[in-house]
Amino acid sequence: MPLDIDAILTAHDRAIASIRRLAPQIHEAAERMLRVLGHGGQIYICGNGGSAADAQHFAAELAGRFERERRGLPAIALTTDTSALTSIGNDYGFEHIFRRQLEALATPGELLVAISTSGNSANIVETVRFAREHNIQTVGLLGRDGGKLATMVDVPLTIPLDNTARVQEAHIVILHMLCEAVESGHEAGGS
Repeated sequence: MPLDIDAILTAHDRAIASIRRLAPQIHEAAERMLRVLGHGGQIYICGNGGSAADAQHFAAELAGRFERERRGLPAIALTTDTSALTSIGNDYGFEHIFRRQLEALATPGELLVAISTSGNSANIVETVRFAREHNIQTVGLLGRDGGKLATMVDVPLTIPLDNTARVQEAHIVILHMLCEAVESGHEAGGS
């Protein structure tokens, strides 16, 4: 069966267009990030599979740079330390691989960006639950109906599609928007 490029691009356009209705939540997420960074806090990011790659990408854009020269910003992808992931997974179970790291690293008032295209990933749900219990702010990049995480995170950014690839494409656009907002706000001496 030949690749239906038009159908793929139409679905992609629909995913990207759905971001517009999230503008207030994207602004709120950026403001929260700027406040955390302005008070010397860190941003933590987690996700599975392609969302793990997005977590690493986002952390790299913040710690390195997105488009402007500026000091590095403290962002940690909880997906990158294979020794921590495998030891925690082995000793405590896969659902604790991010929660346990957040417990070790985060302090109240900091911020977790949780990425889950289903909104139901057990290890992400567990990590957000821990964050809520310990006064760590949460932003969720979600798909479908947002799943369990839609009502658990402080700021849900939900792409209402079932196709994982299209949801991930929209998530990366949102992450880039957050990078741009944080760089602009940080450069301007954001709060």
